[in-house]
Amino acid sequence: MDEKKARMRELVELLDRAGRAYYQEAREIMSNYEYDKLYDELLGLERETGMTLSGSPTARVGYEVLSELPKERHERPMLSLDKTKEVEDLKEWVGEHRTLLSWKLDGLTIVLTYREGRLFKAVTRGNGEVGEVITNNARVFQNIPLKIPYQGELILRGEAVIGYREFERINGEIEDVDARYKNPRNLCSGSVRQLNNEITARRKVNFFAFSLVSAADVDFADSHEREFLWLRDQGFEVVEYQVVTAENLEDTVRWFSEHISEHDFPSDGLVAVYDDISYGRSLGRTSKFPRDSMAFKWADEIRETRLKEIEWSPSRTGLINPVAIFEPVELEGTTVSRASVHNISILKALELGIGDVIEVYKANMIIPQIAGNQTRSGTVEIPGVCPVCGGSTEIRKVNDAESLYCTNSECEAKKIKSFTLMVSRDALNIEGLSEATLEKFIARGFIHEPADVFRLKRYREELVTLEGFGEKSYENLMANVEKARNTTLAKVIYSLGIPNIGLAGAKLICRHFDDQVDELLKAEPEELAAIDRVGEVIAGSFVSYFQDEGKKQRFLNLLSELTLVQEERAEEAQQTLKGKVFVITGSLNHFSNRKELQELIEQKGGKVTGSVTGKTDYLINNDTASGSSKNKKAKELGVPIISEEEFLTL
Repeated sequence: MDEKKARMRELVELLDRAGRAYYQEAREIMSNYEYDKLYDELLGLERETGMTLSGSPTARVGYEVLSELPKERHERPMLSLDKTKEVEDLKEWVGEHRTLLSWKLDGLTIVLTYREGRLFKAVTRGNGEVGEVITNNARVFQNIPLKIPYQGELILRGEAVIGYREFERINGEIEDVDARYKNPRNLCSGSVRQLNNEITARRKVNFFAFSLVSAADVDFADSHEREFLWLRDQGFEVVEYQVVTAENLEDTVRWFSEHISEHDFPSDGLVAVYDDISYGRSLGRTSKFPRDSMAFKWADEIRETRLKEIEWSPSRTGLINPVAIFEPVELEGTTVSRASVHNISILKALELGIGDVIEVYKANMIIPQIAGNQTRSGTVEIPGVCPVCGGSTEIRKVNDAESLYCTNSECEAKKIKSFTLMVSRDALNIEGLSEATLEKFIARGFIHEPADVFRLKRYREELVTLEGFGEKSYENLMANVEKARNTTLAKVIYSLGIPNIGLAGAKLICRHFDDQVDELLKAEPEELAAIDRVGEVIAGSFVSYFQDEGKKQRFLNLLSELTLVQEERAEEAQQTLKGKVFVITGSLNHFSNRKELQELIEQKGGKVTGSVTGKTDYLINNDTASGSSKNKKAKELGVPIISEEEFLTL
């Protein structure tokens, strides 16, 4: 018994640490597969011993939220769902009852309240008892109706999610590999809980309703499906579902599993709920689970394979990521041969060795992960030198996780990644300098420090003779370099790649010091930390960076090549559509939707309205010759009708 209690304490501590990292800090220290395995082991021990330890995740709904957002207690506690990975168990639970089977979306649960037909409040699930108020952010979700026909008080629950395509787009814009989001759920959590809803709006968050809590004086005929259909009529997107009984359950589960690869939104399983509301309520609930619903977790398809090598991939911050390369296997319909190991802690925990027999799976049936290691030889050697520059490496412990770093400040990998960030769109925005081109220039000694990018003319003769470059490429590049000389101080600061400082943080700091470089360089950590939305971490990174005399001098050298424009003047200069009024109609080719086009117009100082009037300057319609009512009205009023291509030339 003592041994079992000791193991239970160990499991509670492990799962608590993993849970806090996942829910509070949006990072992972173990895979979902490993977490579920440990959770099931703990649950088995608790059943066997009849004991539940204080703090056990099996007796706790969630974790405390950590944020500056206002907090609010839910009127009704939001419970977790009991779960199974066995179709037979789910089949027995369903029995002959009419049941709704839907996707279990992997995002952030939100409670919405509507009053008098308008969105009144949005609150995150939080710890199940207390959540965070994110009403302003919910208003800019992609598909939440701000006004609905129903005028009574409506409370519903649903999942905020970001799709894989949007996840890949956002990660693709982040130059630094180790700064990228690990999965769509982490990205969604960070997007929904923003203090600035402008950032939320750019992230394309979607909301899918999965439960109606209350709607007075509406007869749903005691049916959850009727609730779903009514919510659709109110303008909500409802999670995709199918009606099942035990008879067709297996076929329906198979249908969902076959279609998950086509599904853009992440799902970690299915949810079953009895359609009969009264029957479900009559079953009551446990301290943690309602008895009218059940979660079905995907039984991960696991394949054995053999580890061939560990590839060590450096980034611009010096972080060297371990990537497992293994003999190709078929998983969920695709061939996979590599998976990120994430950090040294996970590498050690798996005791990896070349030639080991490992088990691999796809988290949420999408992202390749290592589930376990049968051989556990532990022979993988952590490199003492960087695979790119040969400089010494060191293991650093950050947030309870060990990671490997290159200590050589002149590492070529750091240079290439750093210069890639520097010339990126949100930084100095120099087109024509791809990572491959930068690699060539650095290898030939054309670029040693940031200012050298603006001194490339001195190497004209060598540049025009480079393979695949030539006279035209050189002229185009020089034109882009000259154009990039006019920029803002905030973009220059961001381009330096200072840890923890993105473009938004750089803008906050530069505005505080009114773009005065001397004042900025003399800043003390306390003064910086006191700036709204900056804080101690960003302040520490900023001051530490400029305390390095070499980095400080390279920054000043870069400034000597640039003409700085005040942020306000730069924004004013971009207002090319200021005062212009547009109406958008018809299908679009260059923009994913009208909202995206509207955002661009508004960024450029223009305005978008819903109908054509005498104040309209342009009607955007790719079918300029159509007989639509908007086209007719525009012709009557003499308003130009332009296509997207014509708009883009404005």
